[in-house]
Formats: sequence, structure tokens, C-alpha cells
Amino acid sequence: MAFSLPSSSSASSSSTLKWLYDVFLSFRGIDTRNTFTTYLYHTLCQRGIKTYIDEKNLERGETISPTLLKVIEESMISIIVLSSNYASSTWCLEELTKILECKKTKQQIVLPVFYHVDPSEVRNLRGRFGEALAKHQERFKENPKVQKWKESLQEVAGLSGEHLEDGNEYEFMHKIIQWVDSTIDIKTASQLDIAEYPIGLDSPLNALNTKLKIGRNDITLMIGIYEIGGIGKTTLAKAVFNSIGHQFEARCFLANVREKSSQVDGLVTLQKQLLYELLGNFGSLNIGGVGGTDVIKHRLCSKRVLIILDDVSESCQLQKLAGNHNWFGPGSRIVVTTRDERLLTSHKVDSTYKVPGLDDNQAIQLFSWHAFERDNPIESYVELTKAIIGYAKGLPLALKVLGSYLRGRRIQEWKSALEKFERSLHKNIYEILKISYDGLEDEEKDIFLDIAIFFKGNSVEYVMKILGFSSYCGIARLKEKCLININYSQCVEMHDLLQEMGKEIVRQESSKEAGKRSRLWFHEDVRHVFEENTGTDSIEVILLDIPEGHDHKICLDSKVFKKMVNLRLLHINQNAQFSGGPPNYLSNEIRVLHWPRNPLSFLPSNFHGKKLVEFEMPNSLIKELGGLKSKVPPQAR
Repeated sequence: MAFSLPSSSSASSSSTLKWLYDVFLSFRGIDTRNTFTTYLYHTLCQRGIKTYIDEKNLERGETISPTLLKVIEESMISIIVLSSNYASSTWCLEELTKILECKKTKQQIVLPVFYHVDPSEVRNLRGRFGEALAKHQERFKENPKVQKWKESLQEVAGLSGEHLEDGNEYEFMHKIIQWVDSTIDIKTASQLDIAEYPIGLDSPLNALNTKLKIGRNDITLMIGIYEIGGIGKTTLAKAVFNSIGHQFEARCFLANVREKSSQVDGLVTLQKQLLYELLGNFGSLNIGGVGGTDVIKHRLCSKRVLIILDDVSESCQLQKLAGNHNWFGPGSRIVVTTRDERLLTSHKVDSTYKVPGLDDNQAIQLFSWHAFERDNPIESYVELTKAIIGYAKGLPLALKVLGSYLRGRRIQEWKSALEKFERSLHKNIYEILKISYDGLEDEEKDIFLDIAIFFKGNSVEYVMKILGFSSYCGIARLKEKCLININYSQCVEMHDLLQEMGKEIVRQESSKEAGKRSRLWFHEDVRHVFEENTGTDSIEVILLDIPEGHDHKICLDSKVFKKMVNLRLLHINQNAQFSGGPPNYLSNEIRVLHWPRNPLSFLPSNFHGKKLVEFEMPNSLIKELGGLKSKVPPQAR
């Protein structure tokens, strides 16, 4: 696998970063550094409010430093102390312009403090502010930044702020601190926890924000986010909620819709929660046990809201919680996360977004933060880390679970764990992935397991040829549920961990006796069943491929197939060699019979092969069976 280790990176994604500072102070040093601003700074810090103030000896040039620009971007609140000499500093004016930009782009909260300055002087560029701007104009001539400074001063003067004339500075300062306290409480309370290490969220978040068309308040949009479990749909939805939620009249994040709706009166409870969070006065609403569909339509049809419905699994959940665009006021946005793409298209959402897996560099960062608490692996663990990245195939859930599991363990333990996970999925990964499988119909489950064990990598045409035309709907459903993918060559693909999940489901059919499982693929299990005659009527599929370095010789019990009356697919690769008596029975359910080095000269007398679709026994005396010639199809392994 080719990927490079990142030289340095942050554990956080910039667009989903928790604020680096609570407050950024913008001020003119000669006016307030040793008085009001310093006292304000120390008092904020004493209250546990993380506040940034320029160092006293900071060497300033004509251009604001990139470091300071980044600090402004990563601050929740900017307090601008507009004193008499503020506008005389080009540095302060650059700070002001950046702050107002962050107010628009990063939803920063801005508080102007008019410190012994009349707000009208700032707004109308009169007095000391007018004089300062005139000097800048003379100095910089036609430079457009002077006009930008003027506009910034006029804009900040129009914001709601605090004005100190001749009152008590101590009381004035504490009024500001109380405002900061309450603002931080409100801001942090409405922010959802994203992830401990939100790696790789920037690009998907930007793509989603483009689809959401924030600013278009004349339209209501429904957007769907879909993919397999563990890919990060909920994390991305939370990032969207934090990123744009403040721009709506009200917002609501309904988590675990699938799980909660399955409980008694679950959908009614979710409707109540939706109304409570969006209206804040649920106490006056009584929707009883019949549901609140009409109440939602009536109460929210003129309200601009953001609603996130997380982990939706059935259409009835959407119909009861967000049935139509006209349920909500213009400018509303409804975001749905699901594992089922079909659910979104049938509900006629405006746009869908398939969450991508992490690339190799993002994967190594996320894994390393969990395994080593740094952004790249310890040198002696690099090769093992590469192996785990290859195993996880960009699935964040796997990277988090495995990183946490392996943290602090020795190299030998890593090697042992990796071998174990390649044989059997970690329980936490298995349980999350299996949710999608559990939601399938029985026939769809069978098709999924057949693909996981037998058909992965084959063409859709070939799979349908073997399983029958009726499998078309099942294959389409698996694709909609994000359990398989159809590539540009029309071949069936499946994420390696989903394939492992499928194998684990089969293993758990009988943890100790392989002959009681529906499908066999591990060569030692097949060997045991063939040599010990432990097969049962549970076995439907056998795929035997013996790896290099293993004994290829199998002593075949002639009665081995007698109990396998439901065997459908028998595919034995030519590396397996057999001794012992030839089988005296084969199931008439067999659709694929691929056995190049078979011990049969003739087929058993019971076998009529009416269901055979693919037949290959080139070393037998049988060349044709019911018009089906022995051959190797181009799609076969």
C-alpha cells in the first residue's frame, strides 16, 4: 500500500474545531492597554474564560500577522474596544476587517464597546475617527483598503454594543463580563459534540454546505446523507448542525430515530421532542397518542428551521417527522442521515450526499490519534499501522475502535490482534455494521451472504444468471442499503469489513461445528467436513481454495454429500487434490458445479442436474449434461 505519513497535522478539522479562544480582544494599546482592557482581560481569565490579548511587546508591522489572523478565526467572540485613537492604527483596522469577515463566514459573535466614544462619530466617521481616516487616505492614496476600513467602521457602529460615557468603569466592565458568560453558555449549550478527533470533515462539510444553499431563504430544501454504518454520517450531520444552526429561527437534532421509533409510541415521542425543541413551549401542546403531524404542519409552516433526522430507517419515520417541504417555512433545511439510499429518493429529497471513506493519510491520522495520541505512528509501529489502514479501508469506526483497542500494547500483541481481526471482526465493529443486515428481508439476507462468500468481484449479470432473475430486486436493494456497490464494469463490490461481517454472521450460525453452517469457505473447515463427514442439510454453499503452504491432499469420504440436500453452489478450485472413494450423492439443488480435479468419472445416479447453470468437471468422462457443456465461464474465479 502506498501512502505517506503526514509530517504534521492537527487532531481537529478547522471547520468543526472547538473554539481555540472564547474571547479575542481588539483594542488600541496607547488608549487602554494599562487600564480598561487589561482589567477586563484579567477578570475574564479569572472566570475561566479563555481570552486572547496581544503581548505588550508584540512587534507590529504594516501588515497584520498570519498568526493573529488565525487567532481571530478561532475565537468564539470578538470584543472591539473602540477608543479615541482606535482608527489611527492600521493594525486595529485590519483586525476589525478580519473580525467582521469572521462574523459572516464563521458566525463569530461581535461586541463593540464604545469606550468614551460616541457611536455616531464612528458611524459617520467624524471627530478623531474622521481625522484618522483622512490621514490614511492621504497616505495610501487610491488603495481600496482605506474604503474597506471606512465600511468596517460604519458596520461595527451599527451593531448592538455597550457604550461607556462617564459612568462607573468597574460596573461597566462587569456588565460586559456577564454578557460574555451568558453568551458562552448559550453558544456551547447549542453545540453538539462532534468527535474527539474530527479528521477529514472539512471537504464533506463544504460539499454539504454547498448543497444546502444557505442564504437562499426563498426555498425549503431536504438533503439526504447516506452510506454504510461507521462511515461518519452522524458526525458529519452534527458538524452541519454546529456550522449553520445559528442562522435559523430554531433548530433540532433528532438522534437515533431508528432506535427510538421502534419503542412504544416512539414516533409520537419524537414528534413531541421536535415540537418542544423548535417551539420551546411544548407544555401548551397536547398531541396525545395519535401523533402530531397536523400540529407540526400548522406550527412550523411559517418558521425557518433546521432539522436533522439522524439514522432514519423507514419511510414512515420521514412521513411523520418531515412529510413534505410545505410543512416548514421558506428557508428551512431538513437533513436526513440513513443507510438506505432508496429511502431518500422515494421521499423525493432535493439532493443526496454519499459520505466518502477517509483517504490513507486521513486514516493514519485518525488511527494514530487513538492508538498513539499523536498524528502519526511511532516508528517501530509504522508497518503494522499500514496493515491496519489496509484492513480498515477508510472506515472511521474501524480506525477508532482498533486504535483504542491497541493503545499501549506491545508489538507482539498488535500482531496477534491483527491476525485475530482478520479471522473475526471486532465485536463493536460487527454490531454497528450488522444493523444494516438486520433490516433486510430474508431473501435479501441470503443474497448478501452469497455475495460475501461467493460472488464478490463477479459481474451482476453472472450473479443473476446463477441466482435467477428474481435476485435482481435483492441486488438493487443491497445497493440502496449501501451493502454493495456496482462499479463501472458492472461488477459487484463490497467493503472488506462488510464481507467480514457477512462471514461472521455465518460463523455464528454454529460457532463450533462448521458442518452446521450455511456456507463454507475456510479451507480447514471444508477439509474437516469432507474428511470427517460432518456435513448437514444446513450447508448451501461450499467454496474451497487451499492457500499455498498448506496440505492440498484431502481424503474424501464417499458419503460426505449425503446429508447436504440443500447444497446450491459447489466451487472447488483446482489446487485441491482428493483421495478416497468418489461421492455417491449430489444435491439436485446444485446450480454451480465447479470441480476441475474431481474424483468422479460419472455423476451419482441420483443426480439429474435440472437446476445446473454452470457445470465444469473437465477431468471426468462427462462432457455434456442436459445440453449444458462443461466449461469455465469468463466471470468465474
